[in-house]
Amino acid sequence: QMCEKFTVCPNSMEMLLHNHLNLPKVTEEDGDFLTFLSFQDKCLRKISSGLYTFQTYLKYVQETFISENQKVESLSYSTEHLARTIRQMVINPEEVIIPDAATQESLHTKLKSTKAWTEKITMHLILRDFTSFMEKTVRAVRYLKNTRSFSV
Repeated sequence: QMCEKFTVCPNSMEMLLHNHLNLPKVTEEDGDFLTFLSFQDKCLRKISSGLYTFQTYLKYVQETFISENQKVESLSYSTEHLARTIRQMVINPEEVIIPDAATQESLHTKLKSTKAWTEKITMHLILRDFTSFMEKTVRAVRYLKNTRSFSV
């Protein structure tokens, strides 16, 4: 929808120039899926922390992408619920990093200060990386569900 409405497409050179968002990612260091059992707690902590971090980015998208406000609000709520659920699966839930209010406010202020011509690119990058993060999260949870006895 972003590509059609705002002509912000994945192959835009401008997007590559402005990707300094430091969005959460699940990487190989967090445990690949072949050796996942030995890294599962670390991976779950990373996923839960990433989902909590994405909350601030999704708040920005919700405030900026007004025409899709309800969809983004629902996405944000579901993301927070998933972050809490996965946090409960971690051996020591206190180890899950949840950004404090000051960190969230600082990031939100930084995002809001983007120029109008880059805000669409910023939203696209956030949604693209969130999609990638969620794809990896789904794979990890499916893998756990098939190898451990728990319900999500």
